[in-house]
Amino acid sequence: MTSLADAVRVVPLRRRQLRSVLRIEEECYPRPWSASLFLTELSQRSVRRYTAATLGPLVVGYAGLMVVLEEGHVTTLTVDPVWQGRQVGTLLLLDMARAAPPLGIRHLTLEVRVGNEPALALYRRFGFAPVGIRKNYYAETGEDAIVMWVHDVDSDAYGARLGSIEASLVPQP
Repeated sequence: MTSLADAVRVVPLRRRQLRSVLRIEEECYPRPWSASLFLTELSQRSVRRYTAATLGPLVVGYAGLMVVLEEGHVTTLTVDPVWQGRQVGTLLLLDMARAAPPLGIRHLTLEVRVGNEPALALYRRFGFAPVGIRKNYYAETGEDAIVMWVHDVDSDAYGARLGSIEASLVPQP
C-alpha cells in the first residue's frame, strides 16, 4: 500500500517553481510574499534553505529556513489548501528538522497565527513550545503571533521524536 507521504518528494525550491509558490501564497495569505522577496531569499544560499513538496511536477507546499548561528528560524511553511490535512506540512517540517543539525542548528523557532490551530498542532507534535506573543504581528489582520521554540534538535532524543513521526507516516498493513 502506498501513501501520499510516499509519493510526495521534498526537494530544493527552484526558481522555475516560483509561479506555483506564488499561486499558493495568494490563496493562503492576505499579504503574500512577492516574487522578488522569494528571489532574494533563494539567493542567500549560505544562510537560507528553501524546499518544495512536490507530487510529480505539482508543487503542493514549500518551506523556508533562515540560519542564524545555532538557531534556525522557520520563515515559511505553507501547504496548498487543496493538499492541507494530508501530511504535506509534516513532511516539510520533518525535512527541515532533519536538515538543521548538519547546518549547525541546535534550536528552531517560528511565529504562527494565534488562530491557526492545524499549524499549532503540527508544531506541538514536533516539540515546539510557546514562549511569547507578538501583539498585532500580522498587520494586515491585526492578529497576534505565538512565538514558539524547540531546543536541542541535534540531540538523540529529538532524533527519536522525528523517527516516531516518520514511522507514523508509513501505512500500516
